[in-house]
Amino acid sequence: MVKLPMIKLRGMTWSHPRGYDPMIACSKQWREQTGVEISWEKRSLQDFETFPVEELAAQYDLIVIDHPHVGQITREDCLLPLDDAAHVQEIAAIAAGTVGRSYPSYNWQGRQWAFPLDAATQVQAYRPDRLSAPVKDLAEFVALANEGRAILPMRPPHSLMTFISLAAHLGTPCSVEGPDFIAKADGEAVLDWMARLVSRMDISCYEMDPIAVFDLMAQADSPYVVSPFIYGYVNYSFAGFRPARIAFADMPVIDGRPPNGSALGGTGIAVSARTQAPEEAKAFARWIAGGPVQAGIYASGNGQPGHADAWVSDAVNTPALDFYRNTRATLEGAYVRPRHDGYMAFQSDASEVISDGLRTATRHTVLIDKLNRRFAQSFEASERLG
Repeated sequence: MVKLPMIKLRGMTWSHPRGYDPMIACSKQWREQTGVEISWEKRSLQDFETFPVEELAAQYDLIVIDHPHVGQITREDCLLPLDDAAHVQEIAAIAAGTVGRSYPSYNWQGRQWAFPLDAATQVQAYRPDRLSAPVKDLAEFVALANEGRAILPMRPPHSLMTFISLAAHLGTPCSVEGPDFIAKADGEAVLDWMARLVSRMDISCYEMDPIAVFDLMAQADSPYVVSPFIYGYVNYSFAGFRPARIAFADMPVIDGRPPNGSALGGTGIAVSARTQAPEEAKAFARWIAGGPVQAGIYASGNGQPGHADAWVSDAVNTPALDFYRNTRATLEGAYVRPRHDGYMAFQSDASEVISDGLRTATRHTVLIDKLNRRFAQSFEASERLG
């Protein structure tokens, strides 16, 4: 007779095979090992990037989050820190296996609020059946965009992510402490590059997130063969996932620079402060973030692991057109976004400023003034709430 699980947990992730499928596969194995059952629900990518974690923590035991939320969730006291003294060695192994700055991106005010589950950053995506090799220099992308062959996701917050990536790549990274987000001349130089990229693109790019771009690029007869700055999605490299396969490579560079500065993305697994089973929830978080699971069932279950054991694995790389090996340099040099309480509202507002401004050809100096003013206000709002 099958023994019924004694503990049932609820989890919330995001609505894409990369976000949902591995959680189902891993939770099935976890139940077989421990008797703990975890049911998962999912929300859209847009909700994942903007929905308040505090509200999710009231309903779920386990939550997949984005690292810029950590300042806000610390003030709201809605998640449990995961750096338990009783599990120092297990946690140290997770930290040592992180790719790039994924693990420390979830550390805030001396505590660890999530373990990296999925690693991603803005890289280059291209059709290997239509381009013989990835494009190296960003100037080449401008020519491809003018020919109607390149596409860039500009739906918020992705317009801001590209701005952040270009700023850091040019050696003028956006501030994480304020008061200004970026110096005026530096910000205008970034917007000059963005305008060159999008000025001849179809206006529909302003309504596209990365998933929409990939689904369009992966159509057999798609006019688009490349995207210069887009969060990598390993699933689109798999044979049969979509009509055409998409390959990934390091971000394009300017004037021979190394592929540094891309805006770090990915996800982490966190535990609600309101869970009735904190030890069981934290045990699952440690297990799923560990190297053996990440390079095993998590990767084979449509996930995009955050642990280096998976990124160096032949078994993980081969079916994905070497996705991990071909983008790791960009991930290792990625930029960690601001994470203070108040940043998430700024991210939403700033993305709209950039998208609307480029679409309407607003003067770049006006846009930078708006960004800097709103960035300073994001700290003021945090101080009022604190």
